[in-house]
Amino acid sequence: MQQLLALDLKDDPALIAEYEAHHRRVWPEIAQQLREEGVREMQIFRLGTRLVMRMVTDDAHFDAARFAQRQAGDPRSQAWEALMDRYQAATPWSQPGAKWTPMQQIFDLGTQ
Repeated sequence: MQQLLALDLKDDPALIAEYEAHHRRVWPEIAQQLREEGVREMQIFRLGTRLVMRMVTDDAHFDAARFAQRQAGDPRSQAWEALMDRYQAATPWSQPGAKWTPMQQIFDLGTQ
């Protein structure tokens, strides 16, 4: 399954540069955990302070609730999330406490 999610960054060029630097060398344990949970592909794109993440998961293996539970119980994941909190900001449309927010598909050329 493919998902697109949005998140904002804090509007500070130095913080944005740091955020991008962290994503050029994501901690190996974090990348491995994503793969183990069924994430087959993941890319993040930026325009200004808006981020869009494209994530492709293995439908037979990926379970969002299980993934969140695993992250919550893993100290290294918690350390990564705490580090990312320094840079991230919810979009104006995010639910309280939410970070990455699912985007709604409104067009598909393949169906035209």
